[in-house]
Amino acid sequence: MSSPSPRGLDEALDNLAEVAGRFFAGQDLDGVRRTDATFWQPGRRVVVKDSDGPVRRVVVKDSDGPVRRASYRAGWHRLTVRMAALAAAAGGAYGYLHHPDAVAQALTYGAPMAALATAACGATYRIKGRERRELLQEWVEPLHQALAGPLGVSEHTDPRAYLHIPADFTDDDAEIRIDLPLHLRFSRETVAELIMQKLALQNASFSWRLAGRDPHLIVKKKDRPPASLGLNDPGVRELLASVPESAPLIGLGAGKQKVSVDLDHDSPHVLISAGTGGGKSTILRTIACQLLHNGAQAHILDFKRISHTWARGIPGVNYCRDIADIHDALIELGAEGHRRIRLAEQLGDDVLAAEPDRVGPRQVILLEEINATMAQLRRYWEKIRSSDDPKTSPAIDALAEILFMGRQVRLHVLLVAQSATARALGGPEMRENFSTRILVRYTLNAWKMLVPEVHPAPKPTRHPGRVQVVLGGTARETQVLNLSEAEARAWAMAGVPSRHHPLTLHKPGTPEGNPPAAESGTTPETARAAGSEAGLVGLRAAQQELDGTTLAGLRWARRNDPEFPAPAGREGAEYLYQIDQLRQWARNRPRNAS
Repeated sequence: MSSPSPRGLDEALDNLAEVAGRFFAGQDLDGVRRTDATFWQPGRRVVVKDSDGPVRRVVVKDSDGPVRRASYRAGWHRLTVRMAALAAAAGGAYGYLHHPDAVAQALTYGAPMAALATAACGATYRIKGRERRELLQEWVEPLHQALAGPLGVSEHTDPRAYLHIPADFTDDDAEIRIDLPLHLRFSRETVAELIMQKLALQNASFSWRLAGRDPHLIVKKKDRPPASLGLNDPGVRELLASVPESAPLIGLGAGKQKVSVDLDHDSPHVLISAGTGGGKSTILRTIACQLLHNGAQAHILDFKRISHTWARGIPGVNYCRDIADIHDALIELGAEGHRRIRLAEQLGDDVLAAEPDRVGPRQVILLEEINATMAQLRRYWEKIRSSDDPKTSPAIDALAEILFMGRQVRLHVLLVAQSATARALGGPEMRENFSTRILVRYTLNAWKMLVPEVHPAPKPTRHPGRVQVVLGGTARETQVLNLSEAEARAWAMAGVPSRHHPLTLHKPGTPEGNPPAAESGTTPETARAAGSEAGLVGLRAAQQELDGTTLAGLRWARRNDPEFPAPAGREGAEYLYQIDQLRQWARNRPRNAS
């Protein structure tokens, strides 16, 4: 066997010396310079080979593929990792040579524990890093692909090296930093427009800092909505008093611009989609109390029973908590809508344009938690329907008909859903009747399902009371007016008393325009005669008909509960009540009532 030539040995020693130098300098061992990282500074972008001039050092080509994350680290950082790995290998070899049995025993018992700890740490890292990965996939990488060309940055550059976007970049005080190339050969207008589009920013300020060796761009929110909005803030009461009767205030947007929905012109119905704790009931309360203030009537269909306790006893409010009463209320509202359609046809468009209340007072329907309510309505109908009845619940059909009715009938649905799927609402065509949609704490899938015309979807914020109001294909970030329960109740009751119409609906089977005598405000004698078939009872007899009630409890409710039915007649010193009204009250009273 021939010995290696002196020339080959010298080349091997030279290569070994070069690798050792790269090792201790913290460079890539193959000698290819992939990023602009130095020994003390981490890299920001890929170094691309210039084909037009001489190249003094080896660099990566733009077509070589993505660059490893390690190539962006500073040289001292990579050297520290290499020395630690080398020390660990040397220590293990030394221990094995001098204490082989101890090392073997440690490997036998320690290897499974190390594998288990590694798996646990990996799972924790993936769970904790989920938000970071979503930020990278949904926002950072698309922005990098859009900016790489205009900025003259290699598409294989790690976007995290020069795009510093916090996870909460939609918050009011968030700051976005973008490191710019030294050559500055780019269009500021193009870069700013791409940032606004890819990050779905509505109002932003751009601070260009181009001097020195660290040019960068700072992006912040501009003319952001107020941090909070309450009734006692300056000018809010005056603003509430000035909004039109058909356009309740939702909140204030950028630059304190008023955000409202006109139920007579923009959208007769409103859909609110939010996760748990998103403030759905607050939004409903804010809108409903303004409508009540202006003489509207409200039907609160609250299967949760406790979402709107502020509205108990307000004139013109029908609060249904029991699924049977929600079922009946929807059917009656559907019949009322048909009556109004026939009346509107008789009156004509000219008369309705001049006197829209000729068809009746404005009726607003607050439908809480549609996902659970629709399921309960289906189960209730399956339980009570006979073999001759249709399979579909008439209450669900009535809701669909109300949603398809025009603005002239003055029936408006304010619907709340955690997941406003087509199945939850009774079909995709029903969802399309909500031209105004308010989204808060939404997921990307929920946004794509409800407002696909607005793209890209703005990143949701955790700021309390901050929502996106989508109307006419445009999303407006809005700070919702937050009225407490006491404030909402007071505002609803502060309307002109004469505008509070008696709460009456046309019930199926009742001649139009002639409500039952017991509900039309007639004298006790005529009410007693009209209600004889339904049955008039005193409180002592009613306690035997109502489960879970006592005579003392009924007397207490008569004095203290604003929703307790009014007397329909009198026999001597005892007041008489319609038993059907007492049953309805008993079903819908709060669970913790005395």
